[in-house]
Amino acid sequence: MAEISVMALYDQIIDNHGEFLESLRHRFLDEDRKAALQKFENLGFPTKKDEEYKYTGIKEITEKNYNFFPKESHNITKEQLDQLHLGEENFDWIVFVNGKLHKELSKVSIENVEFLSFNYALNDEKHKEVFETYFNTIASKDTAFTNLNLAYCKYGFFLKVPKNVVIEKPIHIFYISQNQEENTFYNTRNLLIVEEGAKVEVIESHHNFDSTYVLTNSVTEIFTYPNAKADWHKLQNDNNTSYLIDSTFARQEKDSLTTVNTFSFGGKLVRNNLDFIHNGSNINSFMNGITIIGKDQLVDHHTAVHHNFPNCESYQNYKGIFDGNAHGVFNGKVFVDKIAQKTNAYQQNNNVLLSEGATIDTKPQLEIFADDVKCSHGCTVGQLNEDALFYLRARGISKKEAQALLLYAFANDAMQNIDIEPLKEKISKLLAEKLQVDIEF
Repeated sequence: MAEISVMALYDQIIDNHGEFLESLRHRFLDEDRKAALQKFENLGFPTKKDEEYKYTGIKEITEKNYNFFPKESHNITKEQLDQLHLGEENFDWIVFVNGKLHKELSKVSIENVEFLSFNYALNDEKHKEVFETYFNTIASKDTAFTNLNLAYCKYGFFLKVPKNVVIEKPIHIFYISQNQEENTFYNTRNLLIVEEGAKVEVIESHHNFDSTYVLTNSVTEIFTYPNAKADWHKLQNDNNTSYLIDSTFARQEKDSLTTVNTFSFGGKLVRNNLDFIHNGSNINSFMNGITIIGKDQLVDHHTAVHHNFPNCESYQNYKGIFDGNAHGVFNGKVFVDKIAQKTNAYQQNNNVLLSEGATIDTKPQLEIFADDVKCSHGCTVGQLNEDALFYLRARGISKKEAQALLLYAFANDAMQNIDIEPLKEKISKLLAEKLQVDIEF
C-alpha cells in the first residue's frame, strides 16, 4: 500500500463517504461507488515510487485538509464572469458555481440535444439507460484518482449530440469556486456522446476566486461515433491556490475525428492524463498542448494512444516554456497493436527553459507490434536561439519583446487546428501576459 499514514486527505476520503452517499437523491450507483472507494483505499495515493508519478510529487496536495461539501452560496458578479469570457458573444456557455449548475448565469440556445448537468442526469430515470451504456466504461479502473472520482462524483457536464446534428456554436463550460472559507475538494465528471455524423466543440475552464486551496479531481469520457467530430479544449489558467488532476478518455469509432487541446498557464500543480482508444479504422486523433509556467508551478502531461485497428492516424504536439523554478513533465505513449497496419503516429515534445531553476522531464515511448507503420517521436530541451534574438535586437526590438516573439513562434504550431478564433486570441494574450510584455499578436 502507498504511504498514507501522514496523508490527511486520505483519512478524510474514507471518513466522509457515508455522509456523501446520504446527501445524494439517486442511489443506483451506491454499490459501484463503495467498490471504487475500496479500490482507492487499497491503492492509496501514488507516490514518487510509482513509475507514473516518478517526477510528480503530490504530497503538498494530500497533506492538506479539505471540505467535501462546498458552500453553495456565492456572490459572483456579472463583471467577474465577463472577465472570464473570451469575447465569445456567439458562444453558448454553462456555468457551475461551487459545484452547482446556475442557469441564470448560463446561456444555452442549442436545440435537439440532451443537454443537462451531470447531477440532473443522474437523478433522471429516463437517462439511466444512457449511464448504463456509457458511464465509466472507458475510464481507467486501476488508478487512484479515477476510482476516487467514481466514489465521489456528483457535479459536472453531460451532453449527448444526436445523429447528424451539427452544433455551430462552441460551448464553454465554467467551473467556478468562490466564497469558500476552507480548502475545498471537487470531483467533477463530464460525459460527452457525439453520435454518427454529429459535430461539437467544447471549451472547459476552472477558476478559483478564493485564497483558500481548491483541489479538483476531474474525469471526462468522450465517445465519438462514425463520421463524427468532437473537439475538447482545456484552458487551464487558474490561480496559485489551485490543484487540478484531470483524466480524460476518448473512444473513437471508424472514420471519426477527435481533438483534445490542453493549454496550461495557471494552477499550482496540474496533472493531465489523456487516453485515446481506437475502436475502428480510418480514425484521426489530435492532441496538442502548450504549457507556459513560472515560479514554482508544476504541469505534468501523460498521454497514451491505443492504435487497435488499421489505417488510423494520431498526432501529438506539445510545447513547453518554463521560467523561474517551474517543473514540466511529459510522458507520451503510443501503442500499436499487431493488426493495426498502416498506422501513422506522430509525437513531438519541444521545450524551452528560460531560467537555471526551470526543469523538464520528458519521455516519449512507442510500443509497436505491427510491421507496416509510420511512427515517429522526438523531444527537445533547450534555450532560445541567440542568433535569432540578436537579429531582432539589431532591428530595435527590446530583449523582452524579441524573446516573446520567438516564444510565440515556437508555440504557434500547437494552435494550428483551433477553429475558434476568440480562443486563439485568448491564448496569444495569455502568452504575452505570462512573458510580462505588452504585445499585440
